Amino acid sequence: MAERHLRRPDVEYITGLSRSTIYALMDKGKFPRPVKLGARIVAWPESCIDAWLAQHTHSEN
Repeated sequence: MAERHLRRPDVEYITGLSRSTIYALMDKGKFPRPVKLGARIVAWPESCIDAWLAQHTHSEN
């Protein structure tokens, strides 16, 4: 089964982060970068977002 990719609005909803926060964290190397799916389309592999969420859920407990 092919991996699902999430567009930015979905990533914002799932993580609770704003667009500017996502890009600021990416600049600091603290958030996964999206992959290019087309000439003007990027998305995040769902597994990368799941892993990021798991890491941040554990670090806050």
